[in-house]
Amino acid sequence: MAGNTGMEQLIPIVNKLQDAFTQLGVHMQLDLPQIAVVGGQSAGKSSVLENFVGRDFLPRGSGIVTRRPLILQLMTSTAEYAEFLHCKGKKFADFDEVRKEIEAETDRVTGSNKGISNIPINLRVYSPNVLNLTLIDLPGLTKVPIGDQPPDIEQQIRTMIMQFITRDNSLILAVTPANTDLANSDALKMAKEVDPAGIRTIGVITKLDLMDEGTDARDILENKLLPLRRGYIGVVNRSQKDIEGRKDIKAALAAERKFFLSHPSYRHIADRLGTPYLQRVLNQQLTNHIRDTLPGLRDKLQKQLLTLEKDVEQYKNFRPDDPAIKTKAMLQMIQQLQSDFERTIEGSGSAQINTMELSGGAKINRLFHERFPFEIVKMEFDEKELRKEIAFAIRNIHGIRVGLFTPDMAFEAIVKKQISRLKEPSLKCVDLVVAELSNVVRVCTDRVCIRDNLTHHSLSQIPAL
Repeated sequence: MAGNTGMEQLIPIVNKLQDAFTQLGVHMQLDLPQIAVVGGQSAGKSSVLENFVGRDFLPRGSGIVTRRPLILQLMTSTAEYAEFLHCKGKKFADFDEVRKEIEAETDRVTGSNKGISNIPINLRVYSPNVLNLTLIDLPGLTKVPIGDQPPDIEQQIRTMIMQFITRDNSLILAVTPANTDLANSDALKMAKEVDPAGIRTIGVITKLDLMDEGTDARDILENKLLPLRRGYIGVVNRSQKDIEGRKDIKAALAAERKFFLSHPSYRHIADRLGTPYLQRVLNQQLTNHIRDTLPGLRDKLQKQLLTLEKDVEQYKNFRPDDPAIKTKAMLQMIQQLQSDFERTIEGSGSAQINTMELSGGAKINRLFHERFPFEIVKMEFDEKELRKEIAFAIRNIHGIRVGLFTPDMAFEAIVKKQISRLKEPSLKCVDLVVAELSNVVRVCTDRVCIRDNLTHHSLSQIPAL
């Protein structure tokens, strides 16, 4: 029994680590065992999470509603309330207030123009209806920008999701509606990119009650169609009408149970379907996953702790004129600049995602694939005149002879002349790319300088502590 209690403590331990790393601003640097929830915009992710809690608490609406990762920590408790990491000590008993706070905190970081940010919101929900479970709700995959959204919003969302699911310690909860073709599921496609063997992916099939009459998802749920090592679990969520009518989630769970028990294709596996079963499976799988990854995680943390202790020791004896300290600080700044520059160009994202205009790698991408081709297409030439030039070139090279084939020299002369016309738009494109690269270097340098000043400010406080 004692061993079981130890197992129950594994998820709360990782919750504490998540909170600590989020506050330190280095959340993205540690590969914590976690479950990332991935799915299209209308796949039913929000409904699955709300059914776990038994409360409506997530923002809803058209377009991208989840615009920051939401680290949702569910904790078994006799009382029912919620807490945010950014509102320390404040207990939310009203779950409508939880929704409003998620919306307000999202807007505080991303602005209200539907931009996205990878800075997470940490929400902990205590309830008698939940099992210990931590999930990261990520923005739904979208295809078309809406309103003020940047034109590359789809790429931004993909990049953010990839940051979470690429890591070996992340389990992927791939949510797919049953009334779409499984082979075209955005969630499963992305999961397959980072987990080709299907070892870390758990499939969730929603909207089973909305399938066309005479069709079912039996082959998928029996793990025969696109097999995953951890299998698929089917759920039935409330309809949009139920949500708007505030249908009780307990009644919805009872209806879900009845649906599976009475459906001829699902009744034989009804005990392995439904929201309560999904919650139990995820609790068990996350606990086992943490148990397996904790030894390696502990070693990494101990190494980081030793490094930090050495740094603290150095700073205790800090002398501004010490060349070793200066050299180390300079190297750290250069490494930080290199890292920021790479992320801005390659698009692996940062906390400061520009939501107002294209910049960095995205802008350079547009210069090459939109601006440059446009400049080329804009070039005008007279086909009649060109044919005349080709004829003169061929005859002049043949001289008094009559040639059967087009001579290489004639081809070369004409092509060189045409290629020379590409010089101006090409140089224009290069100038624009150089200008953007210079801008990226300037922005990254400013950022590193600000961080460096903050670090020096922090160091100046050390003797006073």
